Amino acid sequence: MRLNIRFLSLLFLIGLVACQPKTRDIYVSPQGNDDQNGSAEQPIKTLQKAKDLAASYAGKQEVNIILVDGTYYLDETLVFNFKDSGTEEFPINFRAAHEGAAVISGGKELSLNWQPYQNGIYRASVDGDVNIDQLYINGQRQRMARFPNAIEGKNVFDAWELIHTKEPDPKNDPLKPERIASWSNPEGAYVHAMHSALWGDMHWLVNGKNEDGSLDLEGGWQNNRPSPMHPRYRMVENVFEELDVPGEWFFNQAEGTIYYYPLEEINLASAKVEIVRLKHLIEFRGTKEKPVRFINLQGLVFKHAARSFMENKEQLLRSDWTVYRGGAIVYDGAEDCSVTDCEFDQLGGNSIFVNNYNRRLSFKSCYIHHGGANGIAFVGDPAMVRSPLFRYGKQDFEKIDRTPGPKGDNYPEDCLVEDCLITMIGRDEKQTSPVQISMAHKITVRHCSIYDVPRAGINISEGTFGGHVIEYCDVFNTVLETGDHGSFNSWGRDRFWTPDIRETDAEMKKDPNLFKLDMLAPNTIRNSRWRCDHGWDIDLDDGSSWYTIYNNLLLNGGLKMREGYHRTATNNIIINNSLHPHVWYPESGDVFKHNIVFGAYRPAVMQRAIAADGKWGQELDYNLFATNQEDRDKFQVNGCDQNSMVGDPMFINPKEGNFTVKEDSPALKIGFKNFDMDQFGVVSEKLRKIAKTPNIPQEIVSGNTVTGKVYTWLEAKVKNVETLGEQSANGLSSMSGVLLLDVPANSELGQRGFNTSDVIVGVNKQEVRTFEQLMQLLQGLQSKKNCTINMMRNQQAKDLITDF
Repeated sequence: MRLNIRFLSLLFLIGLVACQPKTRDIYVSPQGNDDQNGSAEQPIKTLQKAKDLAASYAGKQEVNIILVDGTYYLDETLVFNFKDSGTEEFPINFRAAHEGAAVISGGKELSLNWQPYQNGIYRASVDGDVNIDQLYINGQRQRMARFPNAIEGKNVFDAWELIHTKEPDPKNDPLKPERIASWSNPEGAYVHAMHSALWGDMHWLVNGKNEDGSLDLEGGWQNNRPSPMHPRYRMVENVFEELDVPGEWFFNQAEGTIYYYPLEEINLASAKVEIVRLKHLIEFRGTKEKPVRFINLQGLVFKHAARSFMENKEQLLRSDWTVYRGGAIVYDGAEDCSVTDCEFDQLGGNSIFVNNYNRRLSFKSCYIHHGGANGIAFVGDPAMVRSPLFRYGKQDFEKIDRTPGPKGDNYPEDCLVEDCLITMIGRDEKQTSPVQISMAHKITVRHCSIYDVPRAGINISEGTFGGHVIEYCDVFNTVLETGDHGSFNSWGRDRFWTPDIRETDAEMKKDPNLFKLDMLAPNTIRNSRWRCDHGWDIDLDDGSSWYTIYNNLLLNGGLKMREGYHRTATNNIIINNSLHPHVWYPESGDVFKHNIVFGAYRPAVMQRAIAADGKWGQELDYNLFATNQEDRDKFQVNGCDQNSMVGDPMFINPKEGNFTVKEDSPALKIGFKNFDMDQFGVVSEKLRKIAKTPNIPQEIVSGNTVTGKVYTWLEAKVKNVETLGEQSANGLSSMSGVLLLDVPANSELGQRGFNTSDVIVGVNKQEVRTFEQLMQLLQGLQSKKNCTINMMRNQQAKDLITDF
């Protein structure tokens, strides 16, 4: 009898479990109450309470935390740890009841009593001890009081149209002594300036004035190859005396008063006023041993995260980049989590930061716009890199660890960015990218539309650890505020690389697999459309190695391959441009074949390690030149294009962007194969409705085959720096100087200490822009003894003292 009772009890318990629903819904509302039960009729109020409730069901039921319409102001960062995890069968889902109508905010709404002040400016008292870094009126971020004032449609710090020049702009210089003298107390202001070579930006906090009237500045650490401020592109903000145009504001923290000059269309009496409180909105804090798993965010809007430009300090490997490991959403030790159908609106720093160990994260169908820094950044732990170097410079080949691969696995791996529209990021930090990848493995970026950004659209730092796939993307309107980059940008200053390519070549001859030490697999760029009007469409910079590039449509800037190994570029269409081979190694193993190009190749400094008649790469052949026979034959002495052809590609409808070739096109005879022309960019209907597309070249023109005039000087060959390629290859801040093309060691110039590929930029600190100007300066010297020649050698400034 007792056995039967136990058996019946067991059956009863099994029945109870079987009857439990597999899904648990928890409702949250800004008007809810955390003492309620979380039903649709009795929603709770906070996300923290929802997280705590969900944890009690984790692993037993799928939990849907449903956010009804409204704004959820976070008192503190919402943090998930491994105890909050779901499972593959029973995930935890935070989702909006109606996509785009639930806002997660790191800010606070202010109720202010605005009063007229003067000259169209209003002011109001702000209660409490707050520090206002950003001000939003009716959902739109306003500008701190600044000089120079912003101009609609301008790019660099919203005040200038970018031109590559060293010329200052005196009328708009915020650091002129008379300007600084007009500020009663600039403490707390910020100075923003571009790098002198336009590689990025730098920022300083103003601590006050020095005794001589100049500013006491703290900062400038935001670039890993630092420089003085750019003489032209610099701006100051958060200065009360500069509050002079509609849309600007200033907060006097000492007196607790905010001043605002409203735009004409704003009614301050009814305007919604919000400020920022938090740096991070959501953090996933786990470890490899105890990761945060299966937590999904869907249909939400993220707003009001603090700016991070003063905390952007950490050096990335051998680059000009620094990084701040934070953002609106931060993943650190997560697996199998996702963000889907979300919007990231006007955030102050990085929108999403994937930090160190993370696996199988996905970011799908998101709209990321008007952010202060990166869109989505994947950055691993430099402690995983063998023999890491953190500044541009020489490698010590006798001391490097030659063990292949990383030391461990504390880096992002197997993550996906798909169907995302990312635009207008980098509003505060210019050395950023919509998708940034550094010290990571197997990151896939697919079907993304990326445009209107200050630097590259997609950036891969270093070769560590490779295996990335970029496919079906549409990337254009890039490099709008910087220089020497491309819509896609990479570098590969890994263990094998040192600035002197002859030294690298010698080490590679000893160990042909040296270039793979930091890469677990090659990178792939395919089936994408690129357009850069201020650089290269695809820019493989210093040491970028082991790339496979095929089925890409390049609309303007061409393909640049600087020093690197084993890059294969096949079946690409390069409109109005061509291949840019820069500073190649003698045995690079590069392949460029079955491509359609418009013009001769555009080399730069190829003779640094290759003789004038030396072979370029493994195979540059079987390409179609859409211009003329001269372009095809131009570099046959370098083993190029013995089997290439010249002819009209016979595109079906190029004006509408269809560069498919017809059945009788000569391109098919050299091995070219058609690829899809309608699969670029975002695919979801909601994003396709708002996504821009690039301007298609309306006229396909012949490439420029002019190489520039070559001069003979002191038994050497020299020319003026005249192309972006020559500027980039030599690390110049502007397109000027005299490039030494060929300096024989026994020549008169060589005996004075000059080398092939040096660039003369000055004589006794007087700028040299052209060969003619160089001759004039030398002829005008009062003394021909101990003349100082200012030049660039291997992208480093150098002075050479010699007699003329």
